[in-house]
Amino acid sequence: MRVRFFGVRGSIPTPGPSTVRYGGNSVCVEVQLADGTRIILDAGTGIRECGKQIEHDGYTGPIHLCITHPHWDHLIGLPFFGPLYTKDRRVILHPMNAASRERMNHPIMFDGEHFPVRFRDLPAQIEQMPAACEHRIGSARITAVALNHPGGANGFRIDDDDGTSVCYLTDNELYPPAGQVTTPAELARFAAGASLIIHDAQYLPGDMPAKHGWGHSQVDEVLALARDAEARRVALHHHDPDRDDDALDAIAAGATRWAAAHAPALETIVAREGLTVEL
Repeated sequence: MRVRFFGVRGSIPTPGPSTVRYGGNSVCVEVQLADGTRIILDAGTGIRECGKQIEHDGYTGPIHLCITHPHWDHLIGLPFFGPLYTKDRRVILHPMNAASRERMNHPIMFDGEHFPVRFRDLPAQIEQMPAACEHRIGSARITAVALNHPGGANGFRIDDDDGTSVCYLTDNELYPPAGQVTTPAELARFAAGASLIIHDAQYLPGDMPAKHGWGHSQVDEVLALARDAEARRVALHHHDPDRDDDALDAIAAGATRWAAAHAPALETIVAREGLTVEL
């Protein structure tokens, strides 16, 4: 399995000179399975470069798309995903529940008002799978888990036939002030033994209590989850738009120190655009 990060920012894209090293595009991650199948997780502005890379790679197989939830930062890049405008392309949408499937039937991004191209006029062969919390995609099984986020969100676990696995858990507040849908212990079981956990780590203790309840987790909480899940690696993801490159460098150093003290076998990563992780 190969994981590539094309967008790592949360809430809003952050272009500019202070974000060039980690990138300013909103969230998009591509997973290539052992059999070559491509799965794209979320469609933030990073999906534009993802589409260009797929074309550059010469990949002609089906593209599988899984969206965690319909907030703008996770969808706004979809109209600029090149493969949607190629007649012979197959793009397969995988809703994890009935609400997701209904949104796919009437996507606001392609209603002719928010963007000039209507969904029905896209040239690609677009297929929608039945709503289910588990799908078989290529050589892997993908399962969903409900996350703690305003309006709701799904996390994903991809288990490939070669034994590798990745958990994508964003946007999620591990300890929300109310309305907890899934506990940290349940998420640790869901992510148990994962080769890589990618988790929302938008906040630091200094951001609290002002942002408690906003639907995102603190860095140390995410590291503790990865330790409890006995994961091999954890990638801190969905970076705060006010966090510049130097601030993310400091988070990376702090995560390394935390792991050395509390989970020596855990490899910590601060996700950045262009990063490729081979599992």
